[in-house]
Amino acid sequence: MPISINREAAKIVREICSYQEKYNVIVERSFSGAYIIDAGIKAKGGFLTGKLIVEICLGGLGGANLSVMRLGDLELPSINVYTDQPVISTLASQMAGWRIKAGDYTAMGSGPARALAQKPKSIYEKIGYRDVSDEAVIVLEASRKPPEEAIRGIAESCQVAPENLYIIMSPTTSVSSLTQVAGRVVEVGIYRLVEMGFDPNAIIYAFGEAPIPPPHPNEVEAMGRANDMILYGGLVQVIVDYHDDELLEKIAREAVSSASKVYGKPFAEIFREAGGDFYKIDPKVFAPAKITIVNKRTGKVFSSGKINSEILLKSIGL
Repeated sequence: MPISINREAAKIVREICSYQEKYNVIVERSFSGAYIIDAGIKAKGGFLTGKLIVEICLGGLGGANLSVMRLGDLELPSINVYTDQPVISTLASQMAGWRIKAGDYTAMGSGPARALAQKPKSIYEKIGYRDVSDEAVIVLEASRKPPEEAIRGIAESCQVAPENLYIIMSPTTSVSSLTQVAGRVVEVGIYRLVEMGFDPNAIIYAFGEAPIPPPHPNEVEAMGRANDMILYGGLVQVIVDYHDDELLEKIAREAVSSASKVYGKPFAEIFREAGGDFYKIDPKVFAPAKITIVNKRTGKVFSSGKINSEILLKSIGL
């Protein structure tokens, strides 16, 4: 029987719901019965909650640990992420690939619910995965609760009853969100490889690390810091089973953020220069600072990129 990432993630969500005070969350039920889990809007949230959200977004098919990363004379908290099911856990689940819209409410959805709704369909056709589950889990990067129209729309798209839907929310300005965004470092690396035409099904293991930035009350600044931690501080290693070492060497050189023409500025600055439009930003910049590709078939190792402490320190005002 295929792995159900929604069922695996729901186990972690139920742990959070059972110990609200421990995880600094607020759990409510919507009018239609869905579980609404506030992990940083009114609730305090935190590093531990963010770590669990990473594991939820990975569909229960990966792990995360908190650590410390040194940047020059400064230490920042960091998150290590690893998965033995990299394609399903990142592309089919963790990637923020579902735009939720209802009236004036918009939010980006990530997590295993995407695999039920097949959002976006092109990704699932490429990797050949569809989840089957009577419960669904979605994570929204949002600063307010979704309206009932959005909740029912998510449930209908996932073909689950609203009372079997879990919605986790955390705004960009919260520690929970900053932690879980840093925890997307592996997904960013894998997505970049796939965008370059690499076969995702050749990726068999992956792990990575990224620093977690200090929080900022301004949403654009917080979002900028969160992106900088991956673009200038993110490390990714993927182990692949592939027939062409020459292509792997070429891909490794281009799969890092420094291959972009806009590299070298804090992301908030890049975002403002693009008029606040993500689609006007050079897509090559959405990549980790450093990537290592190991070919299990030949034993060859290819690595490129580097940590840019100067930009990271500038990003957080130092």
